[in-house]
Amino acid sequence: MHRFLLTKIEGDIALLPPEEARHALKVLRLSVGDEVAVSDGRGLSWIGRVEWLDAREARVRLAGELASGESPATITLYKGLPKADKLELIVQKAVELGVHRLVPVVMARSVSRPDAREAERKAERLRRIALEACKQCGRARVPEIAPAIGFAEALGDMARRELMLMPWEEARGARMRDAFAERPDARDLGLLIGPEGGIERAEAERVLAAGGIAITLGPRILRCETAAIACVALLQQLWGDI
Repeated sequence: MHRFLLTKIEGDIALLPPEEARHALKVLRLSVGDEVAVSDGRGLSWIGRVEWLDAREARVRLAGELASGESPATITLYKGLPKADKLELIVQKAVELGVHRLVPVVMARSVSRPDAREAERKAERLRRIALEACKQCGRARVPEIAPAIGFAEALGDMARRELMLMPWEEARGARMRDAFAERPDARDLGLLIGPEGGIERAEAERVLAAGGIAITLGPRILRCETAAIACVALLQQLWGDI
């Protein structure tokens, strides 16, 4: 079933914006009477039928509410800023896996270091990728994609998480399942994944001082994009709904 983001609801009619209407008409070749799903992007979605459709607007008559597809675990992924194509892949897959929020972080070993204007431009592209991923996987909430921020600013945000995990190649012993055994009731979860070059010891020590927990991912060194996707899946398997 095709999914769309609505702009507003009037009674039992959902109104779609021009870009969604054009996509429905020109690309998907939908017509009046076709069944679709619509979402407000904040956690609610409905099933309905197209009542009016042209290149400027679409109206959908709602028939019933759908399950949101949201996880019971609220996951914030702090991603050490990698090269752009890697971050786009991570955003797409993290959204499919149920991440609530993604924060790119400029770390000591980050190769990419955008200025404020470039960071916002890149964040806007990542938001579009997140929106399309939501439609594909059936989520009703579009995750927040923040502009890239510095490590010191990110550290303050990490400290507010109920449980903050840091996979680190120098960690010994503790694994993600051990963290779950200690805090199975945690719901506000943070996850820090370093950039291509990994997390510097000084950064790791600051995360630990702020209450984070260092964990190992085993004897193999994973690429940063592999680590991000694998760890989100593990979080959802332990604390979430996979």
